Amino acid sequence: MCGRYYVDDETAREIEKLVRQMDERKRRESLQAVSRIVAQDIYPGKDAPVLSEKDGSIYCGWQHWGFPGFEGKKLIFNARCESALEKPMFRDSILHRRIVIPASWFYEWNPRKEKNIFYRNDMPILFMAGFCRRYEDGEHFVILTTAANVSMEPVHDRMPLVLEQQEITEWMLDNTKTESILHKTPCLLERKTDYEQLSLF
Repeated sequence: MCGRYYVDDETAREIEKLVRQMDERKRRESLQAVSRIVAQDIYPGKDAPVLSEKDGSIYCGWQHWGFPGFEGKKLIFNARCESALEKPMFRDSILHRRIVIPASWFYEWNPRKEKNIFYRNDMPILFMAGFCRRYEDGEHFVILTTAANVSMEPVHDRMPLVLEQQEITEWMLDNTKTESILHKTPCLLERKTDYEQLSLF
């Protein structure tokens, strides 16, 4: 599961590196989107920066986290990798509108309601796989989740589908890689908890 994550200046810098390769006009649009990033928690219902494909290049824009639920129900903000292609609400978006959600880290709560922070030690930020869909009020996105790996299992049985940097363009642009990426096991992540952080002071 993924219900909250964090973006900051580091997130903005890493996105900027990815979009520098675009032609001038598209790069300018993406950098304007990047300039809006401030240090903040992102939660369902909030707008957030995402990476998507635009004319064969990586583009940064802002989208709303969560698809509207049926008959006024809660937002749908996660989708299971194992079954998403079978769901009519998700299938077309996964086949044609795949995106990547950058984050400095994400949060998960264990059964004792302790907040755990998951992040990468080998990279400044992490990239989560997702997809989007257009509604009357603009683009909305959903984050894909998969079975927890050993670094996540002590806290929760689900985790975001975390991509390697070289998988970003494959996920967004290469339809032949969609199925294999949906079934991958994410890399191991580092974990720290709120009470561990407090003990440092």
